Amino acid sequence: SLLRNTLFLSVYSLAFGFPLPIVLALLLNEQHNPTLKKVTQMVTYMPHFISTVAVVGIIEFMVDRQAGIINVIRRAMGLDAIAFLGESGAFRTMYVVSDIWQHTGWSAIIYLAALTSVDMEALEAARIDGANQLQVNWYINIPTILPTIVVMLVLRCGSLLSVGFEKAYLLQNARNLDVSEIIATYTYRMGILQGQFSYTSAIGLFNNIINGIILIFVNAVSKKLGNASLW
Repeated sequence: SLLRNTLFLSVYSLAFGFPLPIVLALLLNEQHNPTLKKVTQMVTYMPHFISTVAVVGIIEFMVDRQAGIINVIRRAMGLDAIAFLGESGAFRTMYVVSDIWQHTGWSAIIYLAALTSVDMEALEAARIDGANQLQVNWYINIPTILPTIVVMLVLRCGSLLSVGFEKAYLLQNARNLDVSEIIATYTYRMGILQGQFSYTSAIGLFNNIINGIILIFVNAVSKKLGNASLW
């Protein structure tokens, strides 16, 4: 159950959270209005500097059954209010959506930096030949930053079982424990609260070994499929 919950949350975050910074970087790269570009960057970067405790507070404020914005809208539409924090099915979505909101803008910085190495001559030639923006991104921009994308993906897969402890623990309650109990929170309960230090050390070692195996495997696959890899 712990391993399943951790893997599900990690894969969920990876599937939806990994591509979005790339998309945002491509969109910002094509924004020629400097003022709009700076404002967009500032708005998307700012959530990264908000503490996890504050983010959880914002989530609780928005989904509160009585005064939460979402439930206020639901009641205005004639729908019943939902106790989202007590719904097992809502925990993963709240975790991943808040994670995307908080880190997408900051993660896009790496891809924006990589886009500065795009061959401008190839870009101009493509535009002269009548290529639209989608074709320019697909055939020029994305291939240019593909090594960066692969390296970031390998690093992300190397920490697949290291799901953030703070947010999962703060969003946890008795009613969503069946999906919110992950390796990090279980280790905290067993080690800090119950003093089983040898047991939790073994869990931590197992976690690191599995992460290392996944990292080596994904790196080997990326090296075999292309030229980009960590080593």
